[in-house]
Amino acid sequence: MTWPGILGWTVSLLAFIKAQLVILLLHVLSAGPIPRHVAFEMDGNRRFARLTGRRAVDGHSDGFHTLKQILETCMRLNIHCVTVYAFAIENFNRPPDEVDALMKLAEERLVEIAQNGALLSQYGVRLNVLGHRKLLPVHVQVAIDKAEGMTRQNNRAILNVCAPYASRHEMTLAVQTVVQQALDKESFDSSLITEQIIEENLMTSLGGSPPLDIFIRTSGVKRLSGFLQWQCCENTQIHMVNTYWPDFGLWDFVPILLDYQRKVWAQSSN
Repeated sequence: MTWPGILGWTVSLLAFIKAQLVILLLHVLSAGPIPRHVAFEMDGNRRFARLTGRRAVDGHSDGFHTLKQILETCMRLNIHCVTVYAFAIENFNRPPDEVDALMKLAEERLVEIAQNGALLSQYGVRLNVLGHRKLLPVHVQVAIDKAEGMTRQNNRAILNVCAPYASRHEMTLAVQTVVQQALDKESFDSSLITEQIIEENLMTSLGGSPPLDIFIRTSGVKRLSGFLQWQCCENTQIHMVNTYWPDFGLWDFVPILLDYQRKVWAQSSN
């Protein structure tokens, strides 16, 4: 066998061994308590691109690739719901060329992952796009409707893509809905406006999402920045990691899951 042949065989063998180790690791993790709902604030795409001397849109494209990898890991662990912060309402204030590139990326990639045989179909994931949709270009709204329709019958798991989204907007809509429901009664009763009823009318709740177990923000920034501010309650484990989102991978995720399992076991023992 020639040296190139030996090298190719060695690379293939190492890749096979790595894949088997990942399968074993996920199998071991899945034997313990698994969160039902994990949220990712996918931060750091632009800074990652600048570090490598590329355009911001290239960082966002890398970030989408990471999303597919992490989503597949979550599905293999039987995590029921994943929520990601894809585009904030305030992101419309970014340079127009970057916003346009992001809209084009969203239009293409949402339909891509929702197609028959693609990731969402493979794992039976229903897509929900949450946010102030009317702010989006019409062609993006059409793509969202198409992608959601393609996954509407999937019922094994949920992917919430928040775009364009802000927690204040979500909470305002929920309160407006609850107040209107109370006003529609024959006699107004303020006791009908409760914390539980408001929570039931949040976008995540209306989409069937369970309570949030783990919140992860990448890039080292330590704030929620308008993402799932209501859903982050006393039972939510919040992790701020230094890795930029395009570089976030299994070895960043595993310690977070182990920490979750340790805390769940500690609570059960008490």
